[in-house]
Parts: sequence; C-alpha cells; structure tokens
Amino acid sequence: MRRWTLVAGVAVTAMLATACGGGSGSGSTSSPVTLTIWHNYGTEQNATALQNLAKAFDKIHKNVTINVVSQPADNYFALLQAAAVSKTGPDLAVMWTGLFTIQYKDFLTNLKGKIPESSFARIDPAALKWTSDKFDASNGPYVIPLENQFYIGFYNKADFTKAGVTSVPTTWDQLFAACQKLKAAGFMPLTYGNGGQPLGAEFYPWYDMSYMMIGQYPLTEWQKLYSGQIPWTSPANAAQLTTWSKLHSQGCTNSDVLTKTNNLGDFESGKAAMIVDGTWDTQKFTQALGSKVAAFVPPFSSTPVKGVVEFAGDGLSMTTYSQHPTQALQFLNFMTTPQAAQIINAAGLIPAILGTSTSNPVNQEMLNFVDKDHMTAYPMLDNVVQPNVVNTGSKELPSVLNGSISPSSALSSLQTTFGQLPADQRSTSYP
Repeated sequence: MRRWTLVAGVAVTAMLATACGGGSGSGSTSSPVTLTIWHNYGTEQNATALQNLAKAFDKIHKNVTINVVSQPADNYFALLQAAAVSKTGPDLAVMWTGLFTIQYKDFLTNLKGKIPESSFARIDPAALKWTSDKFDASNGPYVIPLENQFYIGFYNKADFTKAGVTSVPTTWDQLFAACQKLKAAGFMPLTYGNGGQPLGAEFYPWYDMSYMMIGQYPLTEWQKLYSGQIPWTSPANAAQLTTWSKLHSQGCTNSDVLTKTNNLGDFESGKAAMIVDGTWDTQKFTQALGSKVAAFVPPFSSTPVKGVVEFAGDGLSMTTYSQHPTQALQFLNFMTTPQAAQIINAAGLIPAILGTSTSNPVNQEMLNFVDKDHMTAYPMLDNVVQPNVVNTGSKELPSVLNGSISPSSALSSLQTTFGQLPADQRSTSYP
C-alpha cells in the first residue's frame, strides 16, 4: 500500500487524555503522559484521519499529550528499526500489513488479550487476517487497521465522452483502443509519476504489478509467487510486462513516466483521462472533478478482469518498548469504535469497521465491484510477496514501462533477489 507524500519529521501535538479502561471511557492519570505516534502519511487523507482521531480522543480523555510525528516515507522502516534497537521510538507506529507486519513483528506487540475480543469483533475479519502470524486472525493481530484500501483506476467521464470512448475498457485490447481515441481528442490517456507517493525517485509500480498478476493468476495461485513455485521469470509474467510496456511505447502515457511529479494534477485538471492510484486520493479527485470522476478496474488482462485489489493496507501498532502501553492500547481500542469509523469516513476513506459505510460515491463504486459485481478481492501484491523482492521491483519495474530495460532483465533481478532469501522466507505457507 505504498503511496504517501514525503513530509519529513513534522511533529503535531494534540492534548489527549487517559482512561483506566477501554478507549471509550474517561478518567485521569496521576501525572501527565505524552504518547508518541509515528506515521508516514505526509499530508494525505490518512494523515487527516489520524489527526482527527486524536482530536476526538482528546474529548474523551484528559491529561495525555499525543505527539503525532510525520516521518519521511522513503526510509520510514529503517527509522523504525533503528529506534527499536535503541528503544527510543514511538509508542504507536503506522505499520503496513501483510508480510511487512511479519517482518517487523519483533518490535510490535501482539494485541491478543490486550484489547477486548468485542473490539476485534467490530473489525472486518478480512482486515485482521493480514495483520496476524500465518495470516490467521486467531493468532492475534499486531495492527489495528485504519481503513480498507483499494488499488484502483480512476477515469474522467467527461474526457471519455469527448473522445468517443463509450465503455470502460476491461481488457488490454480495449485499453489500447481507448488510448488511441483519447490521444486523437487531445487527452493524455494515462498519467504516471511519483506525485503523492514518492517512496523513490520514480513512480511506484506495484499498483500496476498487482493488476498484471490478477490478470494472469487466480487468487489461489498468488501464494506460488511467494513460494517460488511460479518463478518471477515465468513466460506468463514476461508477457504481461511486455504488454504493459507498450502503454508507453505506443503513446498511451506521458513520455516522462520516470521523472514526472505532478501526475495527480494532470488528472485533477482533466488533462489526463486515467490514473492508477488508490483510495487515499479518492476525496482529492472527487473534490476536483465532482461527478466526472469514476472508478475502474485496471484492465491488465487479455480477458475481462475478474478481480480487484481490496486490502487493509495499513494501521497502527504498539511497539514492544512503549513507555505508555495503557494509553497506547486505549487509542488502539478507540480506533475500533463506530465514532472512529465516522471520522475515517469523513476523511474520505473506507472504514474497516463492520456495519459502517462510505459516503463517497466513488469509494462506493469500488465496494460494488466486490459486493455487486462479485469480483474476487485480492490483497496488495507488494504486501504478500517478500519485502526484499518488492524493493527490487520498485527499482527495476518503472524502467520496464519506460522502455529503458527489458521485462526479462527486470524479472531476472526479482528472481535473483528471491533466490537470495533465507529458506524460511520461501516456503509454501506464509510465516
């Protein structure tokens, strides 16, 4: 779920208070407590949600100061690891789910028995699953999810109409046909760049890679990418990347995919007709484009796509060395409440709390892909393959789209990284 704006070391404080019980009670401590939260949300909607959760918590609790610190996205996990060694880091930290949680669990607290089961029961069980050992929620989660996220495509309905694109593309062939019409009408068909998620100098490729693998494999086969039963160098993977690279070579994208930083602005202004992004920017797009913006499933497949990425990609964890575990657990418990769900929804996100909904119509379109169109919900690929492989892909895959390196070269690099992993990170079951 990689997608945050880089904002280095900005600390925002809000006076909060402590209760003796769960997150919805009131009370006081004998002396003031400062609770520190680290995040890598920058200024995205997730940051707004977190700040507003803190403000709401403030109205319930007294005598606690929460220091919300925005850390740089490009080395966030390295900072967390270093802080864990010295035990000088935060009480609570944003943590990506899936294998990122498992990789860093040595300094995260397993929340089983520390938060009431009734609170866990309020959370979408599909969300808790990906925060637990062996991806089994009964083993106890390490993360309380902030929201349910989609990797998703957005398109401008007005641009489509002006270009004579009468239906949303559902296959590679339809996508290329739509691109030609959009180009002829003066639009940039599909914009790429690192605006909004500069985890590196180039765009983050795992949104697209997730859909290329959805287009190639059923969900039941995805674990084989983790185990190596499907090698990264497989002909099927190479074929998908080869077709993907044609988006650039055939003029369906901006020419400067490796250096562009204002791709979100291109879409918001109507200059670009499509973008592959995620729910963290839905509200930004609906505010800019109103009813002209809609969601679509990136059609990176030779046949109509039957899956969509829906996944609780991040949340908050309590560190094992937290100086204020009572207050930290109260905040995590508060995140499971209906009040918290309302705050998350108001920030333009999709709450992971059962029985709640989203008021953003484009977010609802995404939910309908699963609930009404019966598409299979896939996890984020970069959260369920090894982080070292993800890092290699982040460096290599953008140059495939740009045409700087071949698909086979990039995939060979992924396979080399995979081969260097310890045997226990390449098993036929998740750790």
